[in-house]
Amino acid sequence: MNPSSTPPSPTPNTLASLNIGCSGRIVSLPFGSSPMTRLREMGLLPGTEVRLIRRAPLGDPLEFSVRGSLLSLRQSEAELIVVEPT
Repeated sequence: MNPSSTPPSPTPNTLASLNIGCSGRIVSLPFGSSPMTRLREMGLLPGTEVRLIRRAPLGDPLEFSVRGSLLSLRQSEAELIVVEPT
């Protein structure tokens, strides 16, 4: 099989890639970092639906609606959380 003929692997959707007003269901969060542990404690778990509410004027932070609460995340944190669009 010719390497140039293989389709590129799809890049995973992340919270940072959602458009304003769009939702996604969390697929995975990285382990081992303190901020991600804290996000799990606040309810960001696989299977949780999250909606992007707004982006700050310069793109960072991002505001999400999660389980009836609003949560702001840094762009760099949102890029680590894989979602499937809903």
